[in-house]
Amino acid sequence: MSTLPSLYISHGSPMTALHPGKTGERLAELASNLPRPKAVVIATAHWLAHQPTVGGAAQPETIHDFYGFPRELFEIRYPAPGAPELAEQIRQRLRHAGLSAQLDATHGLDHGAWVPLRLLYPHADIPVVPLSIQPNLGPAHQYAVGRALAPLREQGVLVIGSGSITHNLHDFRAGYSEEQEAPYVRPFTHWIEQTMQAGDVQALLNYRRLAPFAERAHPTDEHLLPLYVALGAAGEHVAAKRIDAGVDLGFLAMDIYRFDMHEAAVTAA
Repeated sequence: MSTLPSLYISHGSPMTALHPGKTGERLAELASNLPRPKAVVIATAHWLAHQPTVGGAAQPETIHDFYGFPRELFEIRYPAPGAPELAEQIRQRLRHAGLSAQLDATHGLDHGAWVPLRLLYPHADIPVVPLSIQPNLGPAHQYAVGRALAPLREQGVLVIGSGSITHNLHDFRAGYSEEQEAPYVRPFTHWIEQTMQAGDVQALLNYRRLAPFAERAHPTDEHLLPLYVALGAAGEHVAAKRIDAGVDLGFLAMDIYRFDMHEAAVTAA
């Protein structure tokens, strides 16, 4: 099997499941252009833990980790199987990389996982292993987690980070909309894209100090940290492709990133 890319997906509001819009279109296009993975590992902004924790459930439940939304959203199930053996392999890979890791045999799929996966693979017939992030340890730690997972891509495993390229829910009542976007969205997302294209990993790891409007775009880190898992999982010599999926509610940029091995590295190999 060809080596798979890794992905970063901005999953947006839980309502993306009911009104997928441009995000749904882009994810469907992306899935049609990817080899079918044997399994998916997804690091999600909505599973936070002090150390890397791997979901080892044989049949992960669908977690509705939100409130105040329409009833039909709570009725959605994403019954993808788990992959306990792969989960244990991931735990061992993380430990061999010097990262303390543990298994959780009961954890299910939160909306940061099942909302985008339902748009990528609607038949829920690909095994899924969820992975926690550690917001207290920062981008470099998450990048190291991703690097430990990079060899899985050669085994047909799709590594996904699911978060949001901008995420400031304080702006929910600020009156932003499609006609009036928050002023920080474009400068921040442009900086991320340009820095990705330059291959400047160190600048990306120091985004909070270097990126324009970083603290406005992300008052807390958890929705950007999955980006570093996906970036690390791509290995060295990364070719990053930004996929524009619009801006939801005027302040949630829905960018998707696909990370492939750079053509120069492929030629050299």
